[in-house]
Amino acid sequence: MGSIGSQRLKEPSVVETPDRTVAMSFSFDSHQLEAAAAEATLGLDVRARGVPAFMDSVEEEPVPDDRYHAIYFAMLLAGVGFLLPYNSFITDVDHLHHKYPGTSIVFDMSLTYILVALVAVLLNNVLVERLDLHTRITAGYLLALGPLLFISICDVWLQLFSRDQAYAINLAAVGTVAFGCTVQQSSFYGYTGMLPKRYTQGVMTGESTAGVMISLSRILTKLLLPDERASTLIFFLVSVGLELLCFLLHLLVRRSRFVLYYAARPRDSRRGCRAGPGRSSGYRVHHDVAAEDIHFEHQAPALATSGSPKDSPVHEVTGSGGAYMRFDVPQPRVQQSWPTFRALLLHRYVVARVIWADMLSIAVTYFITLCLFPGLESEIRHCMLGEWLPILIMAVFNLSDFVGKILAALPVAWRDTHLLACSCLRVVFIPLFILCVYPSGMPALRHPAWPCVFSLLMGVSNGYFGSVPMILAASKVGPKQRELAGNTMTVSYMSGLTLGSAVAYFTYSLTRDAHGSCLLTSAANGSASAGL
Repeated sequence: MGSIGSQRLKEPSVVETPDRTVAMSFSFDSHQLEAAAAEATLGLDVRARGVPAFMDSVEEEPVPDDRYHAIYFAMLLAGVGFLLPYNSFITDVDHLHHKYPGTSIVFDMSLTYILVALVAVLLNNVLVERLDLHTRITAGYLLALGPLLFISICDVWLQLFSRDQAYAINLAAVGTVAFGCTVQQSSFYGYTGMLPKRYTQGVMTGESTAGVMISLSRILTKLLLPDERASTLIFFLVSVGLELLCFLLHLLVRRSRFVLYYAARPRDSRRGCRAGPGRSSGYRVHHDVAAEDIHFEHQAPALATSGSPKDSPVHEVTGSGGAYMRFDVPQPRVQQSWPTFRALLLHRYVVARVIWADMLSIAVTYFITLCLFPGLESEIRHCMLGEWLPILIMAVFNLSDFVGKILAALPVAWRDTHLLACSCLRVVFIPLFILCVYPSGMPALRHPAWPCVFSLLMGVSNGYFGSVPMILAASKVGPKQRELAGNTMTVSYMSGLTLGSAVAYFTYSLTRDAHGSCLLTSAANGSASAGL
């Protein structure tokens, strides 16, 4: 090895690589390679003679098992965590109607959440290459827990604020929750994009689980505690406890062997094998100057003959019978600079070209849903059921949405255009729900079964067509682009929510007289049951 390093080493060539390392290529003949391999196998300590030692690459780490599906359950609870706070605010619809009568409080909360969430997801998409993934997730949990606890104690329990002050504080709390939960949500989709597909489906199932859990919590607290103030307080405290549980579980799971294994990928670029007969072969040496660590690896023929230095540093090899030596010289953290604006746009453009159909599908799906839920659904009234009807309708939606997200795990080969077309067909729900509230006082579809059936169908389709595009998008890009793809899909998702929430405001005028419709119906028919 001493003669290899000092006598027959050819002039090096320095190449700047895309990941800001410096690669130096040296050429050896086949005898030199055999000698180097022999010394690496015997484990001779040539560092004592002034030349770095070459070591065989470590065998590929076995894939850890998800024992008892614990990681999947944790990802499902993660999905619960970033939609539970918002669901807690809007599902408490009876308390909101009693405390703020004659106002558009549910519409205001929905629009506030969506507008702040859109800003948050755009900011998160810009910072995805700069801020640590788990830092963003932790900050999201803290921003979600704070407002929930504050509203529970200061507004519901102690009632420290006047009506107008409480109205503004609730909207501010929803905005804070929106920012934290959206950063958390967007980061989690990038997080699960590095894991197998089923874990992305698990997170999205958790979103629906949050709605189911909150709906059941509100129904039980309203049934068991007749006092509205006490039931609302217990309802919010249950939400705080569930959110805290999700946060603690995330802190445990992020350190598990399963998550650490997939977070360290892609590992394909470090795999090598001997060349077959008649194929050129070589060896690759990785030298990390900062860590003073050297690895001697066999160069696979497929890697040696494909690609170019512009594609990946792994593919930078010399000609037939040569070897590649790479000296990684990472720059200190203080010298790292922000990516250029042009580089950010180009990177996102390349990813968007691959997943454009999935982006449109999820945007259309949530646009149609937010036109109707929770705004219009929360305003549907019935003379006998009263405030129970909107609670039941929202519970039906959340439960069916949960079923739809479970169905999204079924292996169906969707073509991009077919998936987009099916998402667009859901527009039929908009006129159907309008007929449940219009004309005001005597809607065309006034039986309570109609909105429940429509909510059931809309929930199943929302759960399915809101999950499939997110799952498919991560599989269409390389491992290094999956976090960005997850963030980009969340931008589309939030864009659909924003437009849908804006359109929902135009439907509010259809429900302004819904609260007094029972009186009109009673006077006309002599019975409150005439609405049936």
